[in-house]
Amino acid sequence: MTDKPNFLPERLALLADLNAAQYLTDGLLAGKEDVPAIALNKTTEPLPYDNESRAELDPVRALVEDAMYKFREDRPTAADGWLAPRLHATLRLSRREAADRRIWNYLALGVAPDYVVWRHLVAKSEGAPPKVAARRFRGPGDTQALARLWWAAELFRNGPDYGPVVTMCANQDMLNTALRVDVMDHRPTAQATVRLLERGTVRTGREVNALVAAVNASAATLMYDVVAPDAERDGRPLREWIEAAESAPAVPRRDLPIGPYEEKTPERSVDVLVDHFAELFAEAPVRGRTDADDETDDEV
Repeated sequence: MTDKPNFLPERLALLADLNAAQYLTDGLLAGKEDVPAIALNKTTEPLPYDNESRAELDPVRALVEDAMYKFREDRPTAADGWLAPRLHATLRLSRREAADRRIWNYLALGVAPDYVVWRHLVAKSEGAPPKVAARRFRGPGDTQALARLWWAAELFRNGPDYGPVVTMCANQDMLNTALRVDVMDHRPTAQATVRLLERGTVRTGREVNALVAAVNASAATLMYDVVAPDAERDGRPLREWIEAAESAPAVPRRDLPIGPYEEKTPERSVDVLVDHFAELFAEAPVRGRTDADDETDDEV
């Protein structure tokens, strides 16, 4: 399996899609070759950050190493709920910064290629050698190995509380499906879907997919932000949280970190949508709904 990069600079960087593509060799995707780190770092661009702490590479590298060690005896999917909030709290990115694929390209290829292989190496068909999909290294935010965790934490945290992120990431179907629909950008919608997971209203992969599809379809006719308004968003807490990276300690490994001190999602709005979504789900077509052995499939 791919080893830890043999050369790590002090700072994170940006790696353009075109430059990243040349390192996605069959050997790397099969976990048999390492990334030529020195050559890769010659093709990067510096981060445009004034805050030096946010550009430090070591905290991110230490985090992925701890994740791989902590979950070394479990299925790699189990690491998602642990790593997502801590990655988010370590990087302290704005959404605009996180939308730049170049930072995720660099994190996957320049900082943690061994993590990407460990987490996403899978046999695609019987008899075929295991392989990582290239999009896990260089892909959209809902699919790329590290970007998907950051966006899960960003969309499903409840203000400073990362607890809902852990719940969401524990269900691979929710993690794989919910990030692909724009409606989850509405915080009461995201929190209501998590509540249905917590209550056991939806459990299996088929049920989760049916719920997300029904919620997304209903958004075309029912304006969720009208029937379940969110608190007015104030950008100051996020800016202050990002600026505080300079003096922030390393994220805790045992307890959850604390996110930006933004106002939490209004409980009344969440309750309204929980009831509405439960009704939608009751009418949604779920293949094999009555099958007692319909277990959630952990996709990688």
